[in-house]
Amino acid sequence: VIIKSGEALERMGRVDTIAFDKTGTLTLGQLEVSDLVPLRQGLEPQQLLALAASAEALSEHPLGRAIAAAAGERGLQLLPARDFRMSAGRGIRAVVEGRELFLGSEQYLKENGIDPGPDALEALARLREMGKATVLVAEGGGCIGAVGLSDRLRPEARQAVDRLREMGVQTVLLTGDNRRTAAHLSSLAGIDRVVPELLPEQKVQQIEALQREGRRVCIIGDGVNDAPALKTADVGAAMGSMGSDIAVEAADIALMTEDLSRVPYLKRLSNATVATIKFSISLSMCINFLAIVLSLLGLLNPTTGALVHNAGSCFVVLIAALLYDRRFD
Repeated sequence: VIIKSGEALERMGRVDTIAFDKTGTLTLGQLEVSDLVPLRQGLEPQQLLALAASAEALSEHPLGRAIAAAAGERGLQLLPARDFRMSAGRGIRAVVEGRELFLGSEQYLKENGIDPGPDALEALARLREMGKATVLVAEGGGCIGAVGLSDRLRPEARQAVDRLREMGVQTVLLTGDNRRTAAHLSSLAGIDRVVPELLPEQKVQQIEALQREGRRVCIIGDGVNDAPALKTADVGAAMGSMGSDIAVEAADIALMTEDLSRVPYLKRLSNATVATIKFSISLSMCINFLAIVLSLLGLLNPTTGALVHNAGSCFVVLIAALLYDRRFD
């Protein structure tokens, strides 16, 4: 765990709410294409994947990278794409061999004047019931297919969330996934509260809403889209080993392993640091107050007074040294 400043460590000690991003944070971030559902007659699953991967080839989003990787693993040839445009948290548009393709969420298609249709909505509902992320593929004003992607919860996530709850910390899941997928994952992880279907700017608004409730918020994320939220929260923590450079730069704390059990450790270390600071200040003030009283009574002269003052400083340093290499497990 790399903590960039003492101020960040102190703020972490006062945090009472920890918000998690989903993909790459609570989950392993190793998305795999699990379902290919063509919705146009004559369109084969492999053709659907090739079209989707060609359009997503330039995407930096985890879903797009997973789709492109799946096409590569299956030996599919990607077609050149042009006029690529990405709408953060919504979807992408690209022209592949003269075919204008839109890939993204149901809402993204509607924003571009495309009606997904009942077959696409039925496929979406079925995939979401299984807790899978979904990408709709549209062309020519209609939906031509759906791609389902599966991810796995980190094995230590449930234990980490339980330990945070024991410390009196509320946990929140902020995700762009639909309500059913988010609810499925949160039930597996034991998250207290879920806020689904969020765009990057809406994550910032949710953090600000929690702060207005008087809560001290830490958010843990790993992607480019998480950078504004990491800056807005009282404390931002990035998954440094697999997170984007922008997220790590925006965060106050970097978790240099993919182990979520470091989060309860970080919270306990921060709590111990704040408690040590308060105890050291109180002890130092008591020693100084006692020295003043003894000086007024004539029991301390300038030399012995200076020794007592320096002894108090030594006590504070020794107490702070107790935090060194603190092992809570």
